[in-house]
Amino acid sequence: MAADVFHRTAYAEQMAQQLLQPSPLHLNVRSGVLLSGIRRMGKTTFLRQDLVPALEARGALVVYVDLWADRSKSPAALVMDAVRATLRELQTPGSGLLQRLKGLNLGALGLSLGFQVEHLGQPQGVTLAQAFSELVARTGRDVVLIVDEVQQALGTEDGSSLLHALKAARDAVNARPGTPGYFLFLGTGSHKSLITDMATRHSQPFTGALTTAYAPLGRDFVEWQLARIGRTAGAVLPSADAAWAGFQALGHRPEELLRALVQLQSAPAPADAAFAIICATLASAAADVELRAIEDLGVLGQAVFDHIAQAEEGGVSGLFGEEALARYAARIGAPVSASQVQKLAEKLISANLVVRPGHGVYAVADPFVRHVWRERVQLLSQ
Repeated sequence: MAADVFHRTAYAEQMAQQLLQPSPLHLNVRSGVLLSGIRRMGKTTFLRQDLVPALEARGALVVYVDLWADRSKSPAALVMDAVRATLRELQTPGSGLLQRLKGLNLGALGLSLGFQVEHLGQPQGVTLAQAFSELVARTGRDVVLIVDEVQQALGTEDGSSLLHALKAARDAVNARPGTPGYFLFLGTGSHKSLITDMATRHSQPFTGALTTAYAPLGRDFVEWQLARIGRTAGAVLPSADAAWAGFQALGHRPEELLRALVQLQSAPAPADAAFAIICATLASAAADVELRAIEDLGVLGQAVFDHIAQAEEGGVSGLFGEEALARYAARIGAPVSASQVQKLAEKLISANLVVRPGHGVYAVADPFVRHVWRERVQLLSQ
């Protein structure tokens, strides 16, 4: 394992177990799994460095694609490219994929398929459903497709067609009597509301999929980072407690923690006090983009967001009720209608600032942004 990568082995093993060997109570993972988590919290690193190896160690064939890898290409093109690349590796004797999949006896010539890989998804070629059905039948393995930032497939005809094609592949493989393996779809995304909609809206092909939250990095990551940097002669480090508190203030974002530790090297002593100031400053700067988006919605938009942010972490209901409308009106000095607030709430959701965890319930999408907002409001009220 690479020394410069923090591995979440236990978390990956747990997820791989749930996907490939679900208990009778968790067979709904075969309908699809949608994993949500705020940006820059280490999701992609975890998927590529830990989950994919854990799935392959259990014998699964894994196709990974990041829909943010090349924004000039459509989601469908990126998925097709990733599937074709994986199939070509399976057809190539001695390829790295074949070497990792021990026990997959494909002979000296690699995997033989009854279709041309280059024609996959083309009018004259096979569909994803046909390709995955043949792949499972010929290998006897589970096939796991991981689509990172899957919400990029929403809102366009091309993306909608892709998601329906993946549902068709799931149904074609998983509904086959006596299937030797399953097709498992794992979509991850940083826009929690869109990810939730994919599993709950009846118009979406993956309605009924299991939704779950990505577990943020914990104190063990912070201690690993301190030990790693501590191997550098003369490195200035905060205490483990101060580092953990700073990491929490930074929203559990690994890149921000490293940036804070780099800045600490030129900060005045004592280290713990300096580190706390550095983390608070970086946290405020990192939240500025989101906070500017709130300010752009005007005084009423800020009042609505503040009403949500000041509520308990689980969210607030009654956003359009008489009491809430009266509070907004007092804030802006003018009457406020429910339709005005509803439009602003939808804008906050579209901007990934607010999520709807339940019917009529609204919450701030990123606890980190909520914390910074509340701190600023408190300072201004003093």
